[in-house]
Amino acid sequence: MSRQLKGLLYFFITDIRYSLLIFWTILLSILVVSLAFAYFLTDVENGMMTFSLTVPMYIYCGILGFLTVKESIPFSIKMGATRKSVFVSLGIFFLAISLFMGTAASILQEVVKVFAEMTGVDTFSFLHLAYFVDNTWYTRILIDTSVMFFFLAFMFVVGLLFFKYGLAGGGSFLGVLVVLLLISIAKGWIVDFFINLFSDIDLAFFYQMLGLGLVVYCVSFIFLRKITTVKVK
Repeated sequence: MSRQLKGLLYFFITDIRYSLLIFWTILLSILVVSLAFAYFLTDVENGMMTFSLTVPMYIYCGILGFLTVKESIPFSIKMGATRKSVFVSLGIFFLAISLFMGTAASILQEVVKVFAEMTGVDTFSFLHLAYFVDNTWYTRILIDTSVMFFFLAFMFVVGLLFFKYGLAGGGSFLGVLVVLLLISIAKGWIVDFFINLFSDIDLAFFYQMLGLGLVVYCVSFIFLRKITTVKVK
């Protein structure tokens, strides 16, 4: 099993390398353009440029979790990997990629902050959930790792539902979620939830989110343990 885990982790890393390179290239390009705009805004009264590194990362991880089912699982099983090995290796991979992305974003934010101070650009700032708690490099890494792992795990389960039960099964699941969301919006529950959340948020919430992500990922084994290489349409 140890050799399988190493082989699977190597496959997952090499498989994601190209898309990860494209993602970071686009994100860094947008960051450079945003910094350039911020520089020109230094002569504008009340001019300010804000940028979020993390929102694109959250979206990327959600897409990655969904596509992993279609692109990686059938190939792994065809190569002789057991379902248990795939489950364990993907869990390690999801945690590793979340931690890597969170750490890279935090370091990059610190580098840009120092660069902005050296060049006198005070019209640029980052948007981050850490501002609601304690904006340090540790809290940013913890928050981003928790959120990204949750998105990876949740969208992985959604991908498994579509893969195993086809459009009807996956669509029904998403349909129920949409109905529940609309009811929550209509009743005002979702608004109250976010108001209460951000008015009294602390790091414990993100530890809980990480724990919830682990629970969601463990649930995925129910669908993964008897999965085949044939996708249901």
